Amino acid sequence: MRSSNAGPSQKIASKPQPTASRSSDSALLELLRVAGAAGIGDLAAALGVTATAIRQRLDRLTKAGLVERSAREPSTGRGRPAHRYSLTEKGRRGGGDNFRDLALVLWREMRGIRDPEVRRGLLSRIGTAMALGYRDRVLGSTPEARLGDVARLFQERQISCAVEADHVGGALPVLTTYACPYPDLAEQDRGICAAERAMLEELAGAPVRLSECRLDGGSCCRFTAGEPVPAAAGSALENPAVAASNAVRFPMQSIPESAR
Repeated sequence: MRSSNAGPSQKIASKPQPTASRSSDSALLELLRVAGAAGIGDLAAALGVTATAIRQRLDRLTKAGLVERSAREPSTGRGRPAHRYSLTEKGRRGGGDNFRDLALVLWREMRGIRDPEVRRGLLSRIGTAMALGYRDRVLGSTPEARLGDVARLFQERQISCAVEADHVGGALPVLTTYACPYPDLAEQDRGICAAERAMLEELAGAPVRLSECRLDGGSCCRFTAGEPVPAAAGSALENPAVAASNAVRFPMQSIPESAR
C-alpha cells in the first residue's frame, strides 16, 4: 500500500498555479487549502516568491482570522522551532461562494408569490432574520446611536455608508448607503429594499422609512429613522422602491406591480 503521507511541498506541487488575475492572498489561501498545512519555505517555493513576501502575506491573513500558526520542532531538536501554517475554520468556509447564485434563485422563487399579504409578511420576516446577524453588536441607546453601530458593522463588510442628519428637518438620523449591498437582487426585484428597511427598523428600535433610493435615480439610498410613514404619502406611492419598502410595516400601502 502506498503511503499517503506526502510532504507539504509534494502536495502543493500538485496544485495548478493560480491565474495572474487572482490576488496573491487568494493564491496563498488556495495552496493552504490543498496542502492542509505547510511551512514558509514550501509556500515560497510553490508561489515563486521570497520567504519575506510569504511572511507578510501570512501575517496579514492571520490578523484577518483566515490562517493560524502551529509550532513544529525541527528533527534535530536544535534551533528555533519551525512553524506550519493552516487555514482556520473561517478560512476553510471561505473556499466556496455560491451564495450569490443561491440567493438569486431563492429570490426569483419568492417573486412567484402573488398574494401581496403573504409576500409582505415574508419580506418582513426576512428583514427580521437578517437583523439577527447584527443584533448582538448594536448596543446604542438611541436610534441615532444604534444606526451608528449598524454603519460601523456595514463598513467592516466593505459597505460604504454613514449616519447623517435628515436633510429636511435636521433632527432625525439617516443611514446613507452609497453602494447597494444587494445589487443583483435589487435589479431583479425592489422588494429587497423592503427587507433591508425591515432589518434596519429591527436594529434601530424605531420606525424607519426609505426616503431615497438609487433605483430611482438617487445618488444613494437613505433610511430615515424615528418617524412613521404617512398613510397617504404621495411621494412614496409615486416612488416604487420607497412604496415597496415602506409597505412592509404599513399594510394600508400596497406594493406596486413593479416591485412584485
